[in-house]
Amino acid sequence: MRMLIAGGAGFIGSNFVRYMLEQHPGYDVVVVDKLTYAGNLKNLDIVLADQRFSFVRLDICDPAIADVVRGCDLVVNFAAESHVDRSIEDALGFVRSNIEGCWRLLDACRRTGVQRYLQVSTDEVYGSLTASGRFREDTPLSPNSPYSATKAAADLMVQAYVKTYGFPAIVTRCSNNYGPFQFPEKFVPLMIVQAVAGDFLPIYGDGQNVRDWIHVADHCRALDLVLHKGRDGEIYNVGGECEMKNLDVAWRILDLTGRPLSLLRMVKDRPGHDRRYAVDCSKIKEQLNWEPHWDFDHGLVETIRWYRDNGAWLDQVRSGEYREYFDRHYIHRETTLTH
Repeated sequence: MRMLIAGGAGFIGSNFVRYMLEQHPGYDVVVVDKLTYAGNLKNLDIVLADQRFSFVRLDICDPAIADVVRGCDLVVNFAAESHVDRSIEDALGFVRSNIEGCWRLLDACRRTGVQRYLQVSTDEVYGSLTASGRFREDTPLSPNSPYSATKAAADLMVQAYVKTYGFPAIVTRCSNNYGPFQFPEKFVPLMIVQAVAGDFLPIYGDGQNVRDWIHVADHCRALDLVLHKGRDGEIYNVGGECEMKNLDVAWRILDLTGRPLSLLRMVKDRPGHDRRYAVDCSKIKEQLNWEPHWDFDHGLVETIRWYRDNGAWLDQVRSGEYREYFDRHYIHRETTLTH
């Protein structure tokens, strides 16, 4: 079996690559990634010498993607621009990668007879929840950021290919991931690296925004199950069943790193900030017998340990452009509250 993983040098993608090579010894895995700021070959260091692994540096918007897809049985698409703040700053790259890239990859897969295509999406396509309820697979799409709007468009493109061409595709929508190798502009690693360094932790607004947290290893197991046992044309929600306010997550990280609460800095909220996400994942539980295994507190301890133990990796990804981005979004952002 030959599998192509688009965006396999990113956070979730690289974790999935390592997981699949470990769980499926008979699989050959091809990773396609254009290696933007968030894609890093060092995420795949442990598998680079594996004869079952190969890497192609390529943008999935490039028509040459058809040549890479040819001969592959399974395709999983992680390739996407994924940071909400960056999409607010400039949406063009999101439109290109997340919509055009998805279409280009889909069409190449359809024309070359891929057996199954899996589109890895996000619960953010559903929009924002009030204090009650959870997102179901039939919840209407209501994205509130340029990022989530482009992911919703990609999901609809996949569903259109299923309906129009009978293409064997599945969509998964997952809640917020955390774990090793996550680029430190995302919330959990940002809080961890700031706390470990004894620097301030920037929290948007009042810090009461709620997210459902899932360890990336649980997400990888879910994707493996969906890829092999899911039904063509279906959508599967994947969640950690761990709703937490952003401020509470930051408090836990400060406690686990032995840092004072005085490091918290409440900064001006970003536009269109969704208030709450919560995922109903009863469908994948009932149909595919999946359950999240990682307890959040244990997962957070292990994640903090990973970032502490991988200083060289962290130093590399936090240099240059990342530093400029951090300064632009947090150093010069208006402070709203103090603690």
